[in-house]
Amino acid sequence: MEAAITIMALLFVAFVALGIYATVKVAKAAKRGVDRTIDQARRTVEDTTLRAKSLGQTGVAGELAQLRLSLRTSMRATQDSLNAGVAEDASLKESLDLFQRLSAHGRELDEDLKRLEREPDRAHVAAQLPELRRRTEQITHSADALRFAARDRARKFAEDDLSSLSAQIDVEAGALRHWTGTDGLDGATAGPAQSQGQSQSRPGAASGPAGPSGQPQAIQGPDPRRTAYPWEKSTRPETTT
Repeated sequence: MEAAITIMALLFVAFVALGIYATVKVAKAAKRGVDRTIDQARRTVEDTTLRAKSLGQTGVAGELAQLRLSLRTSMRATQDSLNAGVAEDASLKESLDLFQRLSAHGRELDEDLKRLEREPDRAHVAAQLPELRRRTEQITHSADALRFAARDRARKFAEDDLSSLSAQIDVEAGALRHWTGTDGLDGATAGPAQSQGQSQSRPGAASGPAGPSGQPQAIQGPDPRRTAYPWEKSTRPETTT
């Protein structure tokens, strides 16, 4: 009796612990989802604000906004491209590591640009614009180079795979048409009398091979249920008797 009570107590404690663990995991996942939503909303607001400033303001303020917008757009596009490609091409891992190092310089530049937006001395900001412009162009050029190289690599692999697939299909198509040569040889070796007899026995419609009773049977086409493409519908299973 005491053993049964002990087992039940242990099971109860295990269920409680499992419930607490599941609750914590769900809460963490929900928090991560909320954080991602907040980050995306914040980035959208910042990008919209920068785009409005770059179009609606002139002088130093407008150029600072344009530099920040150019930097953020290039870095985000490269990050998304590399993160999507590394799942299929492990060789992009090194490129992603290089981008992480580049991101540190990009964040530093973005902070400098953001701080200068609040600088009241516009003459001081104008004096630093050439250097800020040079840093922005250098970082965006490097980010664009990584992104373009990753896209060219993926496109090259896709073209090579398509060429190989086309060659295999050509070989298979030739193998499937091998019966044409066999029929041609049979027709060539047939005698004139046999050919004439065959032509007279056809009343205008081709007849199939003779059945057990000696009557010709119609040639049946392929079962339409077995010709569906995978992207159209799934093949229905054949019935068994």
